[in-house]
Amino acid sequence: MPVHLGQNVTNEVRVRIAPSPTGTLHVGTARTALYNYLYAKRHHGKFIFRLEDTDEVRSKDEHTADLIEGLHWLGLTWDEGPDIGGPFAPYKQTEKVAHYREIADSLVASGKAYLAYETVEELAEIKGDTADGHSRYDNRGRNYTAEQLEKFRAENRLPSIRFRIDEPRTVTWNDAIKGPISIDTSTLGGDMVIVKSNGVAIYNFAVVVDDVDMEITQVIRGEDHVNNTAKQILIYEALGHTVPEFGHVPLMNDIEHKKLSKRRHGESVHVGSYKNKGYMPEAIVNYLAQMSWTPADDREIFSLAEASEIFDLGKISKSPAVFDTQKLDWFNGHYIRSLPLDVITERSKAFIDASKLHEYSDTQLKELIGSVRENLTKLSDVSEHVDFYFGDTLTIPEDIQASVLNSDSAKQVLNKALHSVGTMPWGDNKGCKAIVDSIGKELKIKGKDLYWPLRAALSGKTHGPDLGLMLSVLGEKRVKARLESALGLCRSC
Repeated sequence: MPVHLGQNVTNEVRVRIAPSPTGTLHVGTARTALYNYLYAKRHHGKFIFRLEDTDEVRSKDEHTADLIEGLHWLGLTWDEGPDIGGPFAPYKQTEKVAHYREIADSLVASGKAYLAYETVEELAEIKGDTADGHSRYDNRGRNYTAEQLEKFRAENRLPSIRFRIDEPRTVTWNDAIKGPISIDTSTLGGDMVIVKSNGVAIYNFAVVVDDVDMEITQVIRGEDHVNNTAKQILIYEALGHTVPEFGHVPLMNDIEHKKLSKRRHGESVHVGSYKNKGYMPEAIVNYLAQMSWTPADDREIFSLAEASEIFDLGKISKSPAVFDTQKLDWFNGHYIRSLPLDVITERSKAFIDASKLHEYSDTQLKELIGSVRENLTKLSDVSEHVDFYFGDTLTIPEDIQASVLNSDSAKQVLNKALHSVGTMPWGDNKGCKAIVDSIGKELKIKGKDLYWPLRAALSGKTHGPDLGLMLSVLGEKRVKARLESALGLCRSC
């Protein structure tokens, strides 16, 4: 990464995602990252990941790890960064503290910023109000005399650096998503701190220096940054650099139209929680992408690669998006049913007791998962759907014993099936089902009177996967043991 302020001379599209590692990956941050990624791919540009990690108290290594893991899980890889012998690491602001100070000092030297010596107590006393009711600095630091400044230095006060914000003035730009925006500088809180007295650069300053260094051409981020954008445009101008194109994505609300936040919604906004529940990254990507963006052809289902070919920033809605887990579940169910069965089987293993997996070969596990995936909303549901496949015996609920097994016809079906075990064409789903149907014809029993006793004996349920597939996957040993056990229950009914 450049360590000087430079200009993009190639006109290459360069976008970035720049979260702070003060928390885990929020679904809103993930959506913003996704839109930046899609924009870069659509225009054959570069997608960059930067950590705004100057908050020494709240920034945590575990949050950094979560951000990286979450983006990678979603399939979002970035095109630049420190080379660590594998995927690029993110850039970090903490590696540029001296650089920020150097640029800030140049603004002081040019009169566009100044040293401000107020103490915390003094700032509390002099706060005024902006036109919209927020607190503001009264800009007194512009007018300190040489004697006053000498007195402050003699008191060993450590100065912050404040950037001059001229008033009255209107900052305007044509937002790529929201259209023309105008901000009156009187609402910005007065001259703003750009470097704190401890030497740490403030967000609104560091982000501009970083974006200039990285030659960012488009800044795509949440609409809660609109006021920040006005401040940052002023800094771009003071540094003499071209202002990038800004696009502000609408915020995400819950179904009650309240802002989606970690404080209110807890783990339900954490991307990692969806991974842990067995959501497909493809479903998360598809759902997040279409929340505020509608492709020109109105398609609803698309892959990351397909979205990369058609993404249009101008098609993003101006209205808040609604994060609806029921709609997400619909997308997830679609991908569980449509992705290759090998993929679903491999991902499902994490949700099945590891001590049981050895009971079946990989081919059998694939059949086993295939037999239940139509009923899955998320992979964390898989255990309850496949648990009956494991072990030689199982517990049949008492209500099913009483309603299904307590009849002469049930005993006949189970007895006949037990005697047919030796003739079952194991591994042949249709062949196993044909044997069952032949038993029904021989006994003149059909429908639920034929199938339910067998289902109850084999799975403890009256509904589930295809009966022939169930027999085939369970295999001769398990089927025989379960039929014998169920017949014992029949005799005791």
